[in-house]
Amino acid sequence: MKVHAGWLRGVAMRSILPALLLFSLMTQAGALFGDDTLSLDDLVAEGLKANPEILAAQARAQAAGFRIPQAKSLPDPMFMFGYQNEGFQTLTIGRPENANAMGMSSLSQMFYYPGKRKLKGEMATRDAESIAAMYDEARLEVASKIRQLYYDLFLAYRTVDILNDRAGLYARIEDAAAARYSSGMGSQEEVVMAQTEKYMLLEKEEMQKQKIQAIEGMLNTAVGRDVNAPLGRPVLAGPTPLHMTLENALAAAQDHSPEIRSKKKMVEGAEAKVKMAQKEYYPDFTIGASYFPRTMGLPDMWNLTATVNLPIYYKTKQRQAVAEATAGVWEARRELAATQLMVASNIRDSYSMLSAADKLMKLYREGLVPKANQDVQLALSGYITGKIEALTAITRIQNLLDYDLLYWNQLVEREKAIARLHTFAGELSPAGADERTRSPEEGGTMGGEAR
Repeated sequence: MKVHAGWLRGVAMRSILPALLLFSLMTQAGALFGDDTLSLDDLVAEGLKANPEILAAQARAQAAGFRIPQAKSLPDPMFMFGYQNEGFQTLTIGRPENANAMGMSSLSQMFYYPGKRKLKGEMATRDAESIAAMYDEARLEVASKIRQLYYDLFLAYRTVDILNDRAGLYARIEDAAAARYSSGMGSQEEVVMAQTEKYMLLEKEEMQKQKIQAIEGMLNTAVGRDVNAPLGRPVLAGPTPLHMTLENALAAAQDHSPEIRSKKKMVEGAEAKVKMAQKEYYPDFTIGASYFPRTMGLPDMWNLTATVNLPIYYKTKQRQAVAEATAGVWEARRELAATQLMVASNIRDSYSMLSAADKLMKLYREGLVPKANQDVQLALSGYITGKIEALTAITRIQNLLDYDLLYWNQLVEREKAIARLHTFAGELSPAGADERTRSPEEGGTMGGEAR
């Protein structure tokens, strides 16, 4: 009996110590997670204002807008001044016998052939609009990235909760195994098996905590905060409703996707370059006026001049420039077609993932999880009464754990698919199209004449 009592004390200590360790880790988890909740909408709003990539894209769009009035301007006028002397021996200005010695000055201005200034402005405008569309694309990408990191962070927290909850089931198996062993109905192997499963959950929990730290750093970076800035716990009330069909999403992308809009502006800019190259067959001209003041009573002199360039090398210059610009149009059109296909493909992919997630979530929620939970309860009762083995009960707990995690994984994948879907459709908010990104014509962010 003494040996048996000592053995019971050993079993009790082996059972109590892991329980204390589990309690300690759960307490640390509460300190780590905190009670503050993290608002997704607030994070997105902050990221749209502070993300460095967005700010850089905004500066590029503003700089491109300031290039428009420059492109429309005439070249700077040229002012010339000098002195004309007769001979090299001495200065001859002011001598009656050297009437050609005089000062001189002239002013000239080059003018483009009619239509060229307008085309130059059109090319700069299309380039600026394309860059402004990429600024809108950067905003969409950052908002989508913040949302997806937020959902990943939520999943990591939710996984820790599930692991903690399921650890309690393994603790019940461990207690029952110890009781069965002490009564001679079970083996010590069953106690060790239950403890091992519980320790494996603790290992997974620590890995999830490390994942939380990593995601928080990436989320802070995406928002534009210091990497060590504190974050609360993300919340997700339930699946986000989808307010568009596949056909609506595809149509919205063609009209509002900043990436497609940028490519369209590039096509228009390339077409303007073709017209500009064709205009280069026609010469520009320069108007000049000169004035020559003279001394010793001699009358001052002046003249007016007109200078034109002669495009006589058109076979190797203008004609080749037109061919180059035409090839650029074909390139821009094919890039537009490729972008449209890519966006449509991404939308279909996200929509299919969303549909699959809906079906799997329903399967887990209404079928597998309730059934697995029922199996676990029956297994626990059966093991305590000695009707089933420990391995069977542990396997059913593992099944329940897997189904729980799979359900929340599908929920998060669904939310991420919705975020991507609205990004491809050109919308900032998954709630609807009320926050659709604005085109330059609707009030973009370009500087200069593109405002």
